[in-house]
Amino acid sequence: MAENVKMHAVQYERYGGGPAGLKHVDVPIPTPNKGEVLVKLEATSLNPFDWKVQKGMIRLLLPRKFPHIPALDVAGEVVRLGSDVKNFKTGDKVVAMLSSASGGGLAEFAVAKESLTVARPTEVSAAEGAGLPVAALTAHQALTQSAGIKLDRTAHPANVLITAASGGVGHYAVQLAKLGNTHVTATCGARNIEFVKSLGADEVLDYKTQDGAALTSPSSRKYDAVIHCASGIPWSTFEPNLSANGKVIDITPGPSALLTFALKKLTFSKKQLVPLILIPKSEHLNYLVQLVKERKLKTVIDSKHPLNKAEDAWAKSIDGHATGKIIVEP
Repeated sequence: MAENVKMHAVQYERYGGGPAGLKHVDVPIPTPNKGEVLVKLEATSLNPFDWKVQKGMIRLLLPRKFPHIPALDVAGEVVRLGSDVKNFKTGDKVVAMLSSASGGGLAEFAVAKESLTVARPTEVSAAEGAGLPVAALTAHQALTQSAGIKLDRTAHPANVLITAASGGVGHYAVQLAKLGNTHVTATCGARNIEFVKSLGADEVLDYKTQDGAALTSPSSRKYDAVIHCASGIPWSTFEPNLSANGKVIDITPGPSALLTFALKKLTFSKKQLVPLILIPKSEHLNYLVQLVKERKLKTVIDSKHPLNKAEDAWAKSIDGHATGKIIVEP
């Protein structure tokens, strides 16, 4: 590939600004360094993390520098190898999670670390694959590591509650939980109740009803684990619904969640609030891609947007009512 060739990308130059803060630019195609691959992108998926970084919600950490090209979840074709890449060759179709420090997904090309890149079988479309990294890995880590649920039905039965079950993480969490020996109660908006049932949830609550707001199981179950994908629910609402050793796994822990976590630890409470920090691993991403290939897991696509209308996708993500994943295609 000739040097200094430009690509279309979407970036922002400062905190704030929402969709209007995104700028369409032509920038040089990045060069893969040692242990990296250059991917010609076919699909990118957005996560709330992306606009939260723009908003300055983790400004002590990210982005490392401006201008910043956002988005981490990509699928495409390897077109160039950095040195020391062992598992891929040019022409390979892949799914990758980009470095949260550098981003780069809202573009025609992006550089990915080989260590967070996995092969994408022909049975898995680019959009289906791009939906997986952040959201499905978060759901997988919450269920298997934080909640200790085995996804092969070998463990004791467990009662699981999934809040905001129609969203990106939630829709994967419902499906993955049902691969284990679990009874799943889920919350979502009224319009998504049938959708969440179709993913396999055993009971679905409209979060705007009295029972939904109280998180009360229709079959009077106490939850062994809560995969908490919503926001703004206080610990006092969860506590009476938990089993003796129940855990609330908060996928977007804010200051109050961290305080509750500390207090529960200090008081040796058996009921715990567990903040989740995603630690992505390629073997888990590969496992999820294989589940999609085997049709045991599906990426539900809320909407697709061309890269030149990335602002529409951004606005839809900020709105917070997407059903499944929002995809941007170059």
